[in-house]
Amino acid sequence: MGMLASYRGFIIDLDGTIYKGKEVIEESAAFVHALVDRQIPYVFLTNNSSRTPAEIAEKLKRMNVPSTSGHIYTSSLAMAAYVREHWHWPVRAYVIGSRGLVRALEEIGVHFTDRNPHVVIAGIDRFFTYDKLAKAQTALLNGATLLATNADNAIPTENGYMPGNGSIVAAIAKASDSAPTFVGKPEQWIVEQSLSILKTTKAETLLIGDNYDTDMLAGLQAGVPTLHVDTGVTRAAALAGKEEKPTFSIEKLDASLLER
Repeated sequence: MGMLASYRGFIIDLDGTIYKGKEVIEESAAFVHALVDRQIPYVFLTNNSSRTPAEIAEKLKRMNVPSTSGHIYTSSLAMAAYVREHWHWPVRAYVIGSRGLVRALEEIGVHFTDRNPHVVIAGIDRFFTYDKLAKAQTALLNGATLLATNADNAIPTENGYMPGNGSIVAAIAKASDSAPTFVGKPEQWIVEQSLSILKTTKAETLLIGDNYDTDMLAGLQAGVPTLHVDTGVTRAAALAGKEEKPTFSIEKLDASLLER
């Protein structure tokens, strides 16, 4: 019996786990095909707030990874779910972010404004400016609450690491003396939203990823079993120094792990 045959649902990271930038990890693609063959539900969980689920699904399909927009759960969707559940309506928000975040907030009816917003919502914004920082500062000093999709200080690109949303949020927090609330990995909120999609319990669900500080900590904090793959940010050797370790650690995903 394969090591993972007892799990009934899978939460799977993308960059560093399924692909590296523009290149698919062939073993990971084969693993997802095996999930489809066995009719095992899965969701791809990503801190990427810039793209819509449909755009991410298209990228995966071009890589021969079975996917629809329903398989994708982003930090933008997690933010929309968080705002919908925790704020009275109508919600006025000053939003710093890209298309994926804007689209997710539009779909729940958020009113976009920089005049007396209830919340400042920050996601990755490659056109972040001093003017946007100033507007966020003013709103927060006037009583708005700072929310952020994720705390990733850096993101991997084909040209090496570039500033991530955490770097943008740090500037906003410093300027306004505000403490941000994050919803993406490693926060428990985004994992629980993924579980609601899968309709599986924590014990029967496995969270798979390459990054200890986002993927593995997300599972550990949410009480979900975890599998580390040595294909991305955190190398297997580094796990020895971690106080809390993932449930499993392997070199690469392998479809045989699902065999009964």
